[in-house]
Amino acid sequence: MPKSRPSSAPRVPGDSAQSAVLLCDKPAGITSHDVVERIRRKRGCKAGHAGTLDPFATGLLLVLLGSATGLQRHLVGLPKTYLATARLGWRSSTGDPDGELSETRRIPTALTLPRGRVRQRVPMTSAVRVGGERLYRKAHRGETIETPEREVEVYRADLLARGSETAEYEIECSTGTYVRTLIETLEDAYCSQLRRTAIGPFHVEDAGEELSIGLVAEMVPAINDALR
Repeated sequence: MPKSRPSSAPRVPGDSAQSAVLLCDKPAGITSHDVVERIRRKRGCKAGHAGTLDPFATGLLLVLLGSATGLQRHLVGLPKTYLATARLGWRSSTGDPDGELSETRRIPTALTLPRGRVRQRVPMTSAVRVGGERLYRKAHRGETIETPEREVEVYRADLLARGSETAEYEIECSTGTYVRTLIETLEDAYCSQLRRTAIGPFHVEDAGEELSIGLVAEMVPAINDALR
């Protein structure tokens, strides 16, 4: 996805506590909430994020600072791009490396992932609220319920490489898509690695940049319209 950043738009300095959108490269092993909390304590300002990444996943996280938290609803809906690795011949109870793993020794012969409009059932390990409580909290207590279904859209799911027990994909999809659930459609596979490389016009290689609300509005038409 090509970049479209106006070079003349102002930026907020890196040490500023002003309202801005901070591009972060989340490491594995911590939650998106952990990232936001660390930044909130360091900056001493209100902070939030625009799109959760699972603890095992890495990559782009948009952290909203100050009044930029009011932009969340316009940023959450942007399409996402991921690099995903499927481990073949294995299954996971959660669809990712944090679950209980079992070897099936059956390697899928067809490695095509669903495209277009897809119905997915929300995993028990997700942060979606059901009955006022996040599903992962129910899962941690050992509860299982029939989770809601949602329709998402997979714009593309390109097979980049295949090994003896792995397959690597680049996936561009709508917000709310569970990539690990896409990988599970291969049946004898789970998502062993997941990295978010882009959110709309924002890219992980620009992590560390802090963008002013004015610049973000120029990059995202919905925000520009809302601020008029």
